Amino acid sequence: MWGLQLLLTMAFSCFCWLPSSRGKTLRGSFSSSSAWMLQGQSISHFQFYGDHALLCVRINNIAAAVGKEAKIYLFQAQEWLRLQEGNQELYSCTEKLSKAPLTVTLNHTEHNLTVSQIPYPQTWYVFYVDKFTCDNNFEDSVLEDISFEMILLNPDAEGNPLDHFSAGESGLHEFFFLLVLVYFVTACIYAQSLWQAIKKGGPMHMVLKVLTTALLWQAGSALANYLHFSSYSKDGIGVPFMGSLAKFCDIASQIQMLYLLLSLCVGWTIGRMKKYQSRPLQWDSTPASTGIAVVIVIIQSILLLWEQFEDTKHHSYYAQHNLAEIFIIILRVCLALSLGYGLYQIITVERTTLKREFYITFAKGCILWFLCHPVLAAISFIFSDYQREKAITIGVIICQSVSMVILYRLFLSHSLYWEVSSLSSVTLPLTISSGHKSRPHF
Repeated sequence: MWGLQLLLTMAFSCFCWLPSSRGKTLRGSFSSSSAWMLQGQSISHFQFYGDHALLCVRINNIAAAVGKEAKIYLFQAQEWLRLQEGNQELYSCTEKLSKAPLTVTLNHTEHNLTVSQIPYPQTWYVFYVDKFTCDNNFEDSVLEDISFEMILLNPDAEGNPLDHFSAGESGLHEFFFLLVLVYFVTACIYAQSLWQAIKKGGPMHMVLKVLTTALLWQAGSALANYLHFSSYSKDGIGVPFMGSLAKFCDIASQIQMLYLLLSLCVGWTIGRMKKYQSRPLQWDSTPASTGIAVVIVIIQSILLLWEQFEDTKHHSYYAQHNLAEIFIIILRVCLALSLGYGLYQIITVERTTLKREFYITFAKGCILWFLCHPVLAAISFIFSDYQREKAITIGVIICQSVSMVILYRLFLSHSLYWEVSSLSSVTLPLTISSGHKSRPHF
């Protein structure tokens, strides 16, 4: 498993250096060629809210902008998508651009446009257009590009246009601050006792090590996100590397937990199928259980990489709404159903109440981990567009944290951990006894 993680780390390190194109302080060049090919050069999109939202554009070449009759066009998302999805013959290039409700003529060094949002936040698309955009006789000759800086702002708590966060991102900075604070306080309270439990070994030693590693990855993701958002709130750019690092840590946590849960469930199921008499609940690191777990981990890793490469945004992990995310949701639903069915079969034939409660609690934590994303993605459609991404992101993080708490309580509980292990040193999953030691490799 360490070799697999090394390969994934190398792959993720490449993705972590992808530049972000979704900051709210944008720098680049307006290109007549790009605007002509696409019937408007796409610059960005932003979810404005409030009555004093602001778009600020600064250019460095007024003469070129005036000569090209350069303009900025703003379309509401629903209107723009309707124009794009409709019959192309219905609207000419000029007719389509004429439907833009807001325009800015670039004839000064700096331009400020106030965008009022009533009654609710909406997504606006920003395009660059000039006199060549709809010119059928335009030849792709060398034209001077216009360097620009664009800042998109929403009103802050005092109503001043100083907030770089869009409506879909507002509140995430505070959420990650509280999450980091919770991790810090929890570490101060429980870190020493957890370290002692891991250090002295015994039953569930390997499970606790892997579970703690997954938790540390998750905490690292929260910290990296907080640092990124802290910088982002000041300059609208943030630290793209920290945003990518947060994604990497989150994905590493997903992989670690997936391998742990699969190894346990598959190991127990295989043990039941073989009807072990001496150690019916023992998970041996057999080629079958390890192979199944590794194959599924590789499949999810590929899907997660695919999902992140399709979206260079550094704020979202669960709401990209692309084909890769659909496959991930299907995979997690299938895993939840199959593992739930396997655990159900074990629970129904288990005669010992204590062991049955052990499996029931484990099933709750396992199913919560796998189904939180699919369920939240399904119910997110009851929210407004600008609320869906936040609802899924925050909801998944909270649910998976609760799942980890359930598993920790299960494996550290005196009533289940020590009492069950005292029944027999070889009947509890992943126990390490003097006569037989399981050999899981993570």
